[in-house]
Amino acid sequence: MTADEGPPGPAAPPWRAGGGERLRTLTVRGRVLRVAVRDGDPDWPPLLLCNGIGVSLELFQPFVDALDPRRPVIRFDMPGIGGSPAPVVPYHLATLPSLLAGLLDQLGYQQADVLGISWGGGLAQQFALSRPQRVRRLVLVATAPGVLMVPASPRILLRMLAPRRHQDPGYAARVAGELYGGSARENPAVARDLLHATTRLGPARGYYYQLIAQLGWTSLPWLPKLRPPTLILAGDDDPIIPLVNARIMHRLIRRSTLHVYRGGHLELAADAARLASVVEAFLNADLAQETEERSQQ
Repeated sequence: MTADEGPPGPAAPPWRAGGGERLRTLTVRGRVLRVAVRDGDPDWPPLLLCNGIGVSLELFQPFVDALDPRRPVIRFDMPGIGGSPAPVVPYHLATLPSLLAGLLDQLGYQQADVLGISWGGGLAQQFALSRPQRVRRLVLVATAPGVLMVPASPRILLRMLAPRRHQDPGYAARVAGELYGGSARENPAVARDLLHATTRLGPARGYYYQLIAQLGWTSLPWLPKLRPPTLILAGDDDPIIPLVNARIMHRLIRRSTLHVYRGGHLELAADAARLASVVEAFLNADLAQETEERSQQ
């Protein structure tokens, strides 16, 4: 286990999309997805990012900007979120690995590193369990193993049941500290700006579809079967995902490293440079050797 003892850094400034990124609309397994692709170095495996509930791919922009520019990056909006149209019928986390596999197929990648934050961490776990050969390394940020978890307080869970914080900037600022913890306690504008100044709002139906997709889902009994090396990032002040969940996952995932950082639920975007360096170090482990082996094949 590693721990980040440094103080939280300043909030990331408003972002602008970096060069080399392409926004595309792809139809994958019958679902229309808005996708952003940064090509990077073709010898590097891509990093596939799975976002949290109700937020579009733009939330990852500060983190993407802080990564090594040689790293290819794939981001996407879930159906009904951001710029992806809402599906006709709801979906479930257990059915989504085929969607991610189809996305990688269309982009020409056999394997990827996968990072999931919050709700997206559940999706990343399910993908790694269902398609282990497609995942080189796994990063789980501010997430939990589904319904078999140590839950947030009832007050926090109640606020999560509706998308109001994504619709009302003033409300987002008022509840930011209580809901997200970390840097949002001292500066609630961090959460307000991340949720409203940098992201695209989808229809409310998309939020509810994403919410019900996790009903009855858990990875807990199968975590010992996770094959990829896994980095677990967890904040010491995250009201939505209590830290004990990360410790439980670390004990169950055999090839895992736990990194506890100072901060809350949104720190991956709010203090991107600090956590990007941790992710980079993990993803780069053995990368030079793997690249050399591929070149010799």
